[in-house]
Amino acid sequence: MAAVGGYGDLLRTRHAARLLTGTLVGRLPNATAALAIVLFVRAEGSSFALASALSAVYGAANALGQPLLGRAVDLYGQPRVMLPSAVLAALGMTVFAVLGVDALLPAYVAMVVAGFFTPPLEGGLRALWPSVLGDEGRIHAAYSLDAIAQEVIYVVGPLIITGFVAVWSPAGALFVINLLGVLGALAVVTSPPSRKWRSEPREAHWLGALRSRGLLVVLGAFFFIGCALGSIALTAVAYADRHGGDAVSGYLLSAVGVGALIGGTIYGAREWPGSPEQRLRVLVAGLAVCYVPLLLAPGVVLMTVLAGVAGIFLAPSLACAFVVVDRHALRGTVTEAFSWLVTSFGVGASIGTAAAGPAVEHSGVVAGFGVAVGVGFAALLVLVLAQRALRAPEAPSTVVARSENDRNGAVEPGFSTGVQA
Repeated sequence: MAAVGGYGDLLRTRHAARLLTGTLVGRLPNATAALAIVLFVRAEGSSFALASALSAVYGAANALGQPLLGRAVDLYGQPRVMLPSAVLAALGMTVFAVLGVDALLPAYVAMVVAGFFTPPLEGGLRALWPSVLGDEGRIHAAYSLDAIAQEVIYVVGPLIITGFVAVWSPAGALFVINLLGVLGALAVVTSPPSRKWRSEPREAHWLGALRSRGLLVVLGAFFFIGCALGSIALTAVAYADRHGGDAVSGYLLSAVGVGALIGGTIYGAREWPGSPEQRLRVLVAGLAVCYVPLLLAPGVVLMTVLAGVAGIFLAPSLACAFVVVDRHALRGTVTEAFSWLVTSFGVGASIGTAAAGPAVEHSGVVAGFGVAVGVGFAALLVLVLAQRALRAPEAPSTVVARSENDRNGAVEPGFSTGVQA
């Protein structure tokens, strides 16, 4: 994928910088939720157990809400879904910050509301790129930039939260971050591309985007990649306990992010041979192989370098997955398809964290990193075993014209066209 004229040229395209910036700002509440919830609950004098339970409820509600809201966006457009959901999510966090954790039922309800109604800005942005950028090479470069931006927000987001906590309070941080989230969503949905965007008509079926076999393969692979990242995050904390304290875990996780930034920048700067489906297998293989040196668990300096190496293929794998999802999304389901990718990745991260805990507890840090290695190769195995389902989409049929939201270009058998799900 060549970054045509570079990322600077891409961002100078009309509306591109506004959409990317608005999406990143709008995603701050979700990117910082886990840390913000823990800091607030601890400031209220409650336990880590309650903090983790509330965070888990938020994450589960978010995983459920993303594809459902993505489907609603495909049906009704971005402004009618994203802005109201952003406001509701912010209200949920505001209620949580005002009431605190003394009354547990309202606290859990607030977490459900805040998580479920998080707007699907990621999927929405990827659905807008074709109409904003037009050229396929520029769209692919935008996916690479999108993957890089994800790493930036997950590195910068926690710094923003801790900064607000330091100068104000955990409750104040919740207020400000969620206000920024609403403003980011507002910047996106008031833009001309968002207001004009309409999904293609979709065939009525309760499975929606999940009817695509290619999409299911990608979701399966990225579930395991999410598991790997979740297990690395937890094991990094366990490693830090034995090698100098909490700051060390920050070094390791930041190194993963820096490695991903480097890899994503290199990947998006040139054109690569082969189909995106073939490329995805190679990239995920590289990701799995680069997890293996973590098993050495050497001293802090070398371990930080190895953590950076482990992140090299992350952003390229994400960027390539965005292209593959776009190519395999059934007509009229593009936002939902991308939202399912977010859900699959997030659920995998939660399960990876849960799996690494017992491994570290019973067998040490090496076993925790062993979880990452195992699930990394499981992701590769999914892509290898399901090559036929993930083969490049065929040319569009004569029945349904190809559109920017229809990479398969074919009508699903058994469903009439023009009927919305």
